[in-house]
Amino acid sequence: MRYKYYFKKPKSEIAKDIILGLALAGSVLAVSALSPYSTASALLRLLKNKRYNKKNCYNVFYRLKKQGYLATEIYNHQIYISLTAEGKKKAGRFQIDSLSIKKPKKWDKKWRIVIFDIAQLKKMHREAFRGKLKTLGFYLLQKSVWVCPFNCKDEIELLRSFFGLNESELRFIVAEDVGSSEELRKFFKI
Repeated sequence: MRYKYYFKKPKSEIAKDIILGLALAGSVLAVSALSPYSTASALLRLLKNKRYNKKNCYNVFYRLKKQGYLATEIYNHQIYISLTAEGKKKAGRFQIDSLSIKKPKKWDKKWRIVIFDIAQLKKMHREAFRGKLKTLGFYLLQKSVWVCPFNCKDEIELLRSFFGLNESELRFIVAEDVGSSEELRKFFKI
């Protein structure tokens, strides 16, 4: 992603990178507690991006800590930085936002079908799930039946766990034939 008008990434992007960096690092980072900026230095190393200003990184880190997304603990001259439950939820939202399906060079001639029946009590989950399927590039075959020709099982499983859906609410089917597929082939350009 390019930032046209920024010399540095905006602070919200630093926060996103810190949370995702900790999520990818296994939710815990240990840092030697030698200087007041050691935490910021460790986060800079974690992010592997030299364009971050230490002071901005430090400020964003403490803002995230104050908001309850990060927790720190000092033990044996080490600072342990971890994501709280709220921080893990936030990281999950960031991962869902950046989710995409990779298009292979050669199609395996199988259709991935997602069928869902989410209760009226979870209407917000249903609408968000439907919207995410649209942004992932699925095709609406029938009401609550979506089709994609590319392997997307991992992405659907991530969405299932994020939205808290069980097997009776969401089915993932791999099929070789979906009937007349000319319109689908045209839509997916395969």
